[in-house]
Amino acid sequence: MSKSSTVTLREAPVEQVASAAAGGLSVHGESFLVQTDQRIEVVDLTERIADLVRRVGVDEGLVSLWSLHTTCAVFINEYQTALLSDIKRSLEHLVARDAEWMHNDPAHSDCDRMNADSHLRAMLLGHSLTLQVSGGDLVLGQWQRILLAELDGPRARTLRAQVWGMRCS
Repeated sequence: MSKSSTVTLREAPVEQVASAAAGGLSVHGESFLVQTDQRIEVVDLTERIADLVRRVGVDEGLVSLWSLHTTCAVFINEYQTALLSDIKRSLEHLVARDAEWMHNDPAHSDCDRMNADSHLRAMLLGHSLTLQVSGGDLVLGQWQRILLAELDGPRARTLRAQVWGMRCS
């Protein structure tokens, strides 16, 4: 087992913005940054993603959202101050920062960020979402919001959204 991480490389970087259309099908993807201010922080992305869907103009389809980081997650939940505190506390309870993680141990890992807890918390929340688009809008329940969990900040985080579907009008 190596002490260093395996790197995923692409021959060419992902385009910042890319679109394609064939027949009635439209596909549009774009990357965007979210700047965080705290080590653990929850950011509401709902309006940003809804605006993207409206701008692309897909009436019926899907939107896929991806975090391009191993210590930053995306998930759906309610965005309410007390619940956000509970989410942070729950993550800290489930995955203690000061536990003896091999990723933090120089005998086993070359990572100097001491962020094993961040990786494990992100794994629990997930790195991607797929949402439905109907009538030109996101399909979300009454209290559902699209949330980013910063788990090793503060940092600039890159997310990738891809909207695909049909324009009916």
